[in-house]
Amino acid sequence: MYDLTVIIPTFKEEANIRNIVTEVDAVFKRTGTHGEILIVDDNSPDGTIGIVEDMKTTMPNVNILVRTADHGLSQSVADGFLHASSDIFVVIDADLSHPPALIPKMYEEIKAGNDVVIGSRYMDGGGIRKWPLKRRIISLGATFLGRLLFPDITDPVSGFFAVRKSVVAQAQLKPRGYKILLEVLGKGIWEHDKEIPFEFSDREIGSSKLKIKTIVEYAQQVVDITLYSFAHRQSAAWREWKKVFKFGMVGLTGIVVNEGVLICLKEYAGLLLPVASVIAIELSILSNFILNDLWTFRSDQKHVHSQRCQRFILFQLVSLGGAVINFILLNALSAYGGMDYRVANFLGILVAFVWNFFVNRRITWKRNM
Repeated sequence: MYDLTVIIPTFKEEANIRNIVTEVDAVFKRTGTHGEILIVDDNSPDGTIGIVEDMKTTMPNVNILVRTADHGLSQSVADGFLHASSDIFVVIDADLSHPPALIPKMYEEIKAGNDVVIGSRYMDGGGIRKWPLKRRIISLGATFLGRLLFPDITDPVSGFFAVRKSVVAQAQLKPRGYKILLEVLGKGIWEHDKEIPFEFSDREIGSSKLKIKTIVEYAQQVVDITLYSFAHRQSAAWREWKKVFKFGMVGLTGIVVNEGVLICLKEYAGLLLPVASVIAIELSILSNFILNDLWTFRSDQKHVHSQRCQRFILFQLVSLGGAVINFILLNALSAYGGMDYRVANFLGILVAFVWNFFVNRRITWKRNM
């Protein structure tokens, strides 16, 4: 039984495979880790398989799984989970874009109690070198979609991560494309995660395998994980959707507070409408904040970076932004778009709700990294 298994998915990597295996094994030796190196190859027509077989003769901890059907990086990693000879897995690319030197730190973080440890390109200390603008834009778009499901994780589509076997042992994975981590996060059973910054370095040898099909598969994957979370309430994605529903319910109570206070101040206290309206809006914002702080985001309290007074100020500013968005859309769609004002107002409320939730989620109730 090994301490951990480093899973390296490959396809036509004869130029890189010897270097990555050598570097990972050197990390094992330097840290005294009893580790397995598992190459999962998609039946490469070049010399990849032969090189690995040759290395196995002098490196008993090197193993190879050759897949002859259902090719793909995510599928390869998922097969690696099934064939690994340890309870902790580290997934790393073969092209040296991920630093093997971080493997011991990932391993230590798993042993410290984390279920998933992610190498992040987008947190402080991380970065990307030698990437063309097109790939940067695609990556940022994919990361944005992933963070809709997992807003506390800066790089939910990273290809460099560690995971406990228990997270994926019973997971109903449907691997596709290149974003296996998103599948693990969406369908695995986990509670605690940790991100470690690293600088991604684009491959020096060989060509990228990113295709248009990959982008389509990724969009399908996001939809699939979303639908999966609705039927599997133990998933991490469902925990996030539950916050969305709670946030919406709190928003409805805010409407009741706003209307009730406005009527009382205008009809019974005799205040002028502008004054009564400002007070009603402010009290509804306060009510929404208290309910969200004590109910919607209650489970996040011990991880949130700011104090309650700071959170209220941030919430107030975000709510003001939502009100401005609602106002602009209502007037633009009705005055210039010819839309019925009631429909335009509904669309404005909907867009403002999306703004309020996601901005508050990432700023007001932002988790400590």
